[in-house]
Amino acid sequence: QVQLVESGGGLVQAGGSLRLSCAASGRTFSSYAMGWFRQAPGKEREFVAAITRSGGITEYADSVKGRFTISRDNAKNTVYLQMNSLKPEDTAVYYCAAKILMAPLKRGSCDYWGQGTQVTVSS
Repeated sequence: QVQLVESGGGLVQAGGSLRLSCAASGRTFSSYAMGWFRQAPGKEREFVAAITRSGGITEYADSVKGRFTISRDNAKNTVYLQMNSLKPEDTAVYYCAAKILMAPLKRGSCDYWGQGTQVTVSS
């Protein structure tokens, strides 16, 4: 069992930055690929970024490529999402998720989900 708790969301002006954190419970964090998803009001949840168990491979949605960076610290059981050059269209609830394999994780087929943290970008 893995519990995920996101933090770091908030209100920021367009062009600003935020860093989201997702703290995982349990001793098996390094066994899971991790990902970030987001859901804007009235829209379906969408993939944002993912990272393999070792952190050696990362993947991003085209909409955030070059602006967002996913990273992880297995010693701290934490995954991060550094968000730069934020745009109003980045406004959403951001969720972290865990899955053993990254391919199904990217499709949203995750074993564990956090409760989400709100990110609001004002224009």
